[in-house]
Amino acid sequence: MAQTLEQRRRNAKFVKEQDARRGKSETDIKKRSKEQFKSPISPFWLGILGFIVFGGLIFEVLSRIFFR
Repeated sequence: MAQTLEQRRRNAKFVKEQDARRGKSETDIKKRSKEQFKSPISPFWLGILGFIVFGGLIFEVLSRIFFR
């Protein structure tokens, strides 16, 4: 079965990572992986979520104060 484009990309990425690891000790590899923390959610979506939650809270407080 022929590889799909996505499989080729992932295989190339894997080979590149393995080449970068070659000749390095485990402590160097672990240090490098700990330094590169990436958030599971992008800052854009985090901002949208914060706006929805805190914006709704602010509007609710304002409506209770001014429109009893």
